[in-house]
Amino acid sequence: FLDVSAMTTQDIPAGSPVVYVPAEMILSSNNAMEEFGRIQEAEQLLKDNGYESEIRQYYLMLKLLVELEKGQDSPWFPYLNSLPRYYSTGASMTLFCYTCIPPLLASLCKKERARLNNLSVKRPVSFLSNDIKGNAKLWKWAYQVVYTRGFESNNGSGDFCIAPMADMFNHHGYEPEIALAYDEGGNCYAQTTYDVSANSPLRMSYGDPTNPSSLLARYGFLDESAPATFCKLLPSHVSEEMKNIGYAHDKMLFYKDTGDLSEEVWDVLLYMALGENDDVATQQQFYQAHMGGDYATKQSIHEQYYPLTAAKLSDHIETFLGELDFLERKGEYGGEVAADDHPRLPLIMRHNEFVRNTFLAVRSAQGLEQNSYA
Repeated sequence: FLDVSAMTTQDIPAGSPVVYVPAEMILSSNNAMEEFGRIQEAEQLLKDNGYESEIRQYYLMLKLLVELEKGQDSPWFPYLNSLPRYYSTGASMTLFCYTCIPPLLASLCKKERARLNNLSVKRPVSFLSNDIKGNAKLWKWAYQVVYTRGFESNNGSGDFCIAPMADMFNHHGYEPEIALAYDEGGNCYAQTTYDVSANSPLRMSYGDPTNPSSLLARYGFLDESAPATFCKLLPSHVSEEMKNIGYAHDKMLFYKDTGDLSEEVWDVLLYMALGENDDVATQQQFYQAHMGGDYATKQSIHEQYYPLTAAKLSDHIETFLGELDFLERKGEYGGEVAADDHPRLPLIMRHNEFVRNTFLAVRSAQGLEQNSYA
């Protein structure tokens, strides 16, 4: 598939505008609401189903469909006609695809599918033709465009916008060269964030660089430049104390190049291991030391119970690697018997391999051979 990106041809100093999009060419949720009026029945359905926060995106989807129906009479026709028809987001994956990915990514992808289904509120929309309202592929396309190319306007207006041409920058999580800004008039500027030399890529951040799974589910690509990924520890219950210690997908990280672990991984694993060993007294001593900033006590408990923590870490790594082996065999089978039905399987397999290599790096760097701490 064609990959479009932006590059510099000369040195560009920090703070330089590289793209300007006038307000009248920006696809805006606020403008769409004003143009169509508020569709109370549709909004109530979204609220009742837990998608009140997505109302702006819903109106932007309607705007895309209205302009699409106008065809060449729409001022946005050249732009809309240039956009991809094929996506690899969670909403576009098949049900079989969901069975070939680890639990966290599967959950994120299913949420994308559920959001698509809930935002496909068609009946109350009087200004769309029955042909458009009945075309599920067009609604999915509009959803994918909004959620892969739309961003907050960041000028205090509460607007959610698609700025044509300014949406062509690829993702880079750490030190992106470009940031989007909107002025009071609603005009969009893409500006350099630091000095950029000639023949360099111009990229912006789409979100958390430590969670490639989230980026794949929402945007449909694997960010292999990510230095770390969530450690994939998914307890059946996450208590408030675990959250206070540091349980969060953006904090509990495995680093793919070094094999290091974030401090939060060690803390949560020890807290869980003490609880599983019914050592509530030490568990609470550790928790209170963490909350009180008593590093010496906390470190002393870590050192005393390191074999217990290491065994839990080793068990988690080996269990997850076994799950990845199973998913690999399943994906390979699907690719052999029905590759045309599941064209996103190669991307899914690359994601799983990225996670596998990260887990192997951690196992090696931490000296955790299988069952060495059992």
